[in-house]
Amino acid sequence: MRAAVLAACITLLCVLNVWGSPAGSMPYSDVEKMLTRLDQELTHAEKYKQRRQHRIDSLAHLATAHRDYTTMGELAREYTSFNNDSALVAYSRAYTAALAANQDSLATLYRIRRAALLPLGGFMSQGEKEYLAIDTTSMSTNDLCEYYSNGRQMYSYLSSFYNAFPEAHLRYDSLAMDAQLKLLSHLHPDSPLYLLNNGERSYLLGNYAQAQALLQKLLVIVPENNNIYARAAHMLSSIAAKLHRDNDHIYFLALSAISDIKGATLEITSLQDLGASMHSYGRVDRAHRYLYHALRNAVECHAETRMLAVSEAVPLIQSVHEAELAASRRRIYLVMIVMAILLVVLLVSLYLRWVHIQKMNRLQEHLQQTNHVKEVYMSQFLNLCSVYMDKLNQFCSLAERKISTGNVDELYRLTKSGKFIENQSKDFYEVYDNAFIHIYPHFVEKVNELLLPECRFTLAEGELLNNDLRILSLIRLGITESGRIAQILNYSINTVYAYRNRLRNRAIDRENFEAAIASL
Repeated sequence: MRAAVLAACITLLCVLNVWGSPAGSMPYSDVEKMLTRLDQELTHAEKYKQRRQHRIDSLAHLATAHRDYTTMGELAREYTSFNNDSALVAYSRAYTAALAANQDSLATLYRIRRAALLPLGGFMSQGEKEYLAIDTTSMSTNDLCEYYSNGRQMYSYLSSFYNAFPEAHLRYDSLAMDAQLKLLSHLHPDSPLYLLNNGERSYLLGNYAQAQALLQKLLVIVPENNNIYARAAHMLSSIAAKLHRDNDHIYFLALSAISDIKGATLEITSLQDLGASMHSYGRVDRAHRYLYHALRNAVECHAETRMLAVSEAVPLIQSVHEAELAASRRRIYLVMIVMAILLVVLLVSLYLRWVHIQKMNRLQEHLQQTNHVKEVYMSQFLNLCSVYMDKLNQFCSLAERKISTGNVDELYRLTKSGKFIENQSKDFYEVYDNAFIHIYPHFVEKVNELLLPECRFTLAEGELLNNDLRILSLIRLGITESGRIAQILNYSINTVYAYRNRLRNRAIDRENFEAAIASL
């Protein structure tokens, strides 16, 4: 209890400090804190409702067991602003029981309270007729306070219901103020009900400073879960709206809604007004949440008048919902775009990786082929060396025989005729041709692709290379100097020049022919 009073005092000091400051409006950080607190209390709303429902169930059990009009009256009081239909039924039963017990004063009290609730349930004319039919001539001061207090409430309901009909609205508004003025004349000046009604009357008459002072006092002396506290905070929000203090307006609406939630009061307007304000400020998420809770409370309370008022906010709820859907669609589109971009990046990455792998495979294949060529080169080189060593040994043996038998002249004729060199060259060509074609099996076909159609090579059966192709094969092996080619093939340099010039003339691209041969 002490903690609650301390919290209320702190709240009032903050309010007085803000409203007494030159700026005249509290910072939005305080408003945001109050809205955050409201959001937290909304999560506990069911807990507060369950507590009140537990009290109702206990009273209902007692009322059923004892059929006591006092307990029935307490039950009806507990149902008020929580379940209007049940409250009307309970007041009817309490009224009947009180009459049966000759408790006329209590019966009249229950009848007054029932009449005040009838317009809230949609029974406009019945409520007014029943209220006006009550005889006040012999009422006590307390009963008159109940009569005028409930009359003010009933006429306020009727005024709100006929809001779209100015003449009826003004009539019931005037009747509500008349009932309130009579109520003030019977209330004690220090009572919370007097401060509330005097503050409301000052507000309606445009005396905002006096209204603020009276209503702020209530925020200290009345518990936060009391309906008077909620009504005082709601009126302070209305004053702030008149003074164009937007932050204060939102702050006190949130405070009023918190009070209603903690008191498990379902017949409220604070959340509805706050939801509409949040919508006008573009706070779509909170607007939807507050309007949804306001509509749900009105339906649970069976308050027809409040349901009609909240139904006016349905287009707001719809627009808020559509705005949320649009925002959700935008988020989905954004996510889809990001995913599409990521997918494209992934595909490009996979493609580049595939290209890299293919390149590496080609390089590996080329490296393997190169290693194979080197192995073949070495094998053929050793084979060629072996052949030449054998030929050299044969020549040495032949020369030794000729000299030992005295046939030096025959040896001279053999070497001078060139037949020996010719035979050796033929053997070399055979070994070389086999080795080269073994390494480059498609060399002849690729060379023909570089030549004019009518100038392409056609080899005889069993022929691997001819003189032209041997020169080109040496160029393919990187031997491009005519002198070295002539030395290897046992040609004269002029012969090699003639061959190379003739080959260029047969090429499709004469200038780049030998470069193309080197890259085959």
